[in-house]
Amino acid sequence: MPGYRNRTLAVATAAVLAASAVLTGCSDDDTPASVASRAESVAESLASEADRRFDDIKNGVDAKDDVTVGDTSTDDGRATAEITAENTDDSTKSFTVQVDFNDPDGNHRDTVLVTVSDVPAGESKKATARSNRDLGGDVKAEVERAVRY
Repeated sequence: MPGYRNRTLAVATAAVLAASAVLTGCSDDDTPASVASRAESVAESLASEADRRFDDIKNGVDAKDDVTVGDTSTDDGRATAEITAENTDDSTKSFTVQVDFNDPDGNHRDTVLVTVSDVPAGESKKATARSNRDLGGDVKAEVERAVRY
């Protein structure tokens, strides 16, 4: 699909910019609770954007069981995790993977979408999920859903 990747990157960038604006806004009530509430709202917005992007994928097949996620680490303050997509189909396919970052209490902190393009039949390919912002503290990456197309 020509231009699909560029459109999805533009949408993701717009979502990140909107999230940044929400998180960096200042007011007289910037208590830890209000900042946490805004961060939760941003995470929910990113998850909604992920829903829209998955809806745009035509002829996709549920591939959550074909995607694994490694341990979560930190890179420049952002959470990262390596994902591996295994193509069990008989032709080259691409994957869109939603990775959620959650804290130890199960609170949703961030959502990212990762595209793993052109995975040859019967092979696997790796990519890195990177949080949209510094999450601070201990978080774990989980594959929320994946589509092969």
